[in-house]
Amino acid sequence: MRRKLVIGNWKMNGSRDSINTLLSGIIAGLGAQSAQKADVAVCAPAPYLAQCQQMLAATPVAWGSQDVSAYAAGAYTGEVAASMLNDFGCRYAIVGHSERRAYHGESNELVAQKALAAVTAGLTPVVCVGETLEQREAGQTSVVVCAQLQAVMDVLETALLSKIVLAYEPVWAIGTGKTATPAMAQEVHAELRKQLATRSAEVAQGMQILYGGSMKPDNARELMAQPDIDGGLIGGAALKAADFLGIIYAAD
Repeated sequence: MRRKLVIGNWKMNGSRDSINTLLSGIIAGLGAQSAQKADVAVCAPAPYLAQCQQMLAATPVAWGSQDVSAYAAGAYTGEVAASMLNDFGCRYAIVGHSERRAYHGESNELVAQKALAAVTAGLTPVVCVGETLEQREAGQTSVVVCAQLQAVMDVLETALLSKIVLAYEPVWAIGTGKTATPAMAQEVHAELRKQLATRSAEVAQGMQILYGGSMKPDNARELMAQPDIDGGLIGGAALKAADFLGIIYAAD
């Protein structure tokens, strides 16, 4: 049985005060439910990773970054290396988020190299795949997401592939209020698991595949009830403790 995993992606939001309030609320809300069925994490802007480490170290909530460099060190101004994230106790690193692909021109190959850098350093890369509205309407969803996943499979040997998390984020459903129906989301998740099985049935069955398309407390239970949806990569709802907790509770 795969454990559910709920990860909050704060994107470029937050301040020291607001994060203190948010994390305090999440910690208090989890309380005695720390033995729940879902693993929980937050991915913060890099300046606030130290604050996350300080506040979350003795809690069931893990933390991570929203990106990681493909390079180990060197003259890469503005980049953050996996080893630096390790210094702050990070467990996760999101790679290939649709906003990075769209706004920063990240290719499938670069995303794959970032995943390799993260997992080699002992981090768990949360590899995002997803299609735009134009691609979905053109019937290209499967082609697009499978190509994105294949690039990662091409550079990770099986032992490393087993250590990643996948997140399917239909780009057309992020921040738009639109949500793929549970059946639509399940179809893509099943397709991704089928592709993983071409490498290893064991890896395919063990991998957590998250849904990242505007999951909220009122749709989380139905989405996570699907056989191949193992949790959520949460955007806007992760910025309010009550909403984030509602999704975590739905995983039970």
